[in-house]
Amino acid sequence: MQPAEDFIRAAGIQPGMRILEIGCGSGAYTTFTARAVGPKGKVEALDIQPAMLAQLEKKLAHPAYLDIQNITLHQASADELPFGDGELDLVYLITVLPEIPDQARVLAEIHRALKPGGILAVAELIIDPDYPPKATTTRRCQKAGYLLEDISGNFWSYTARFRKPD
Repeated sequence: MQPAEDFIRAAGIQPGMRILEIGCGSGAYTTFTARAVGPKGKVEALDIQPAMLAQLEKKLAHPAYLDIQNITLHQASADELPFGDGELDLVYLITVLPEIPDQARVLAEIHRALKPGGILAVAELIIDPDYPPKATTTRRCQKAGYLLEDISGNFWSYTARFRKPD
């Protein structure tokens, strides 16, 4: 996986943002994101698997993370996000999009929940058995109405940053 600091920079994460992490798992990037958005920001950590959220909850109870108070856990499917229209500044998925059966539906649901001008960041890593090339991720997201802003990384791992049009 790419270092969290590199992902945060590539994704365009800024202090004060309200961010949704889809497929947060045990929270490999969640705590870094929470610290990056700061106390005025918020991280919505979503996973469909209760066991993953339980692991993240246990991680957040560790003394090293007790200062983090801006994460809310959600057990839900990405195709029915528990957020209103235009509520989120940024949504990211790290090695998750290829795992989703109906990617077009999920990308449309993310589009709905993002503010106009909001950011979608998709990170992929070649060791994932479902690793899509950059061109595949770009094509999927552009077809769903997102504008490509940047792709950083290399063949082994990359972060593609898209913007919802204003």
